[in-house]
Amino acid sequence: MSFKPSQQIGVGCADISANEKRYVNEALDSNRLSHGKFLTKFETDFAAAHQTKYAMFCNSGTSALQVALHALKDKYGWSDDDEVLVPAVTFIATSNVVIQNRLKPVFVDIEPDYYEIDPTKIEAKITKRTRAIMPVHLFGQPCEMEPILAIAKKHNLKIVEDSCETMFVSYQGQPTGSWGDISCFSTYVAHLLVTGVGGFACTSDEDLAVRIKSLMNHGRDGIYLHIDDDKNKDNQQLFDLVARRFRFINVGYSYRGTELEGALGVGQMEIWPEVLAKRQANAAKLIAGLQKHETAGRLQLPKIRPETEHAFMMFPIVLKQDKSTSRYRDQLVNYLEEHKIETRPMLPLLNQPVYIELFGNLEPDYPVAQWVNNNGFYIGCHQALTEDEIDYIIQTFDQYFEEQNHEPTKI
Repeated sequence: MSFKPSQQIGVGCADISANEKRYVNEALDSNRLSHGKFLTKFETDFAAAHQTKYAMFCNSGTSALQVALHALKDKYGWSDDDEVLVPAVTFIATSNVVIQNRLKPVFVDIEPDYYEIDPTKIEAKITKRTRAIMPVHLFGQPCEMEPILAIAKKHNLKIVEDSCETMFVSYQGQPTGSWGDISCFSTYVAHLLVTGVGGFACTSDEDLAVRIKSLMNHGRDGIYLHIDDDKNKDNQQLFDLVARRFRFINVGYSYRGTELEGALGVGQMEIWPEVLAKRQANAAKLIAGLQKHETAGRLQLPKIRPETEHAFMMFPIVLKQDKSTSRYRDQLVNYLEEHKIETRPMLPLLNQPVYIELFGNLEPDYPVAQWVNNNGFYIGCHQALTEDEIDYIIQTFDQYFEEQNHEPTKI
């Protein structure tokens, strides 16, 4: 290989445009860091892109998930230890917020090809205490929402879409984030939109939007929006607003964002189509270059679900050599890291020490999740990857398998 990377090829990037820098400087020059014109525009534009009436920006995707479940629990009178169905492979925040809301996560195994909650396994997990399903659009891939919605309707369950890793793409022509009662997104580093920290809770239910806004802002009266909300109000409106501005009606949190995140977000909303197209093109090149290893039975590459688009927040790979041990995966991952290609585990959940302590050894009951936990990892396919870097990644895989002379084991 003639090309040698001078630094690690990362799983993500913070690719800040000239407009984003200009907007951040404008926010700084205004001496206004609390909710203002940039956050207002960011929320409006994001809601429109995902076909929801409301988008509330907060300080993380985890915070968005936290207040989403809190709002639903309050509105519908759920009891402590009521159950929420979550996939057996996801970032730990998905199920942590269930626990933090004094609810019980019930795990559902995942699909072996798309790695998301398996709709055919959901109903077996429903009990008289089940209250919601949390489908996770993982790695940039939308879930199979049509059967999930049908199950939710049949059993009178709410849906919270965890779309922290997927935005600007659709399932059956409808954007992720517009299918559930509430949807949550993340704009953390290495995500599809990057504002440093941040996230969205989106809904088209006005009552839920008011509850979420209150919970994000210490439980403040829902009449309060931001410090400019007294403009253009008549006397009675102004009296009501001022009288209620410092009333608190919920036990809430401090989950607000700032104009700095809003400024970055407004700039990134201007270029997201180009960013998405670049990620999809990079993923297509990686799939084409690595296809020989899938054909040979060594790797399982990302699949795109029919009637969906894939945002490719990352590029998941599962080794096919062995279901029961991570040794083959670890050998390959170490080789890639030695050659300056960053990798991450494929979001194992049930084998985390804290969950083993809380729930026991559940992993054997979820064979697909266990297979992914032992054999899965991901690499980057972000918009900052160069042609040389993509070719280098492919050649490094080729070199590894040539050196190892692996004989694939059928699974």
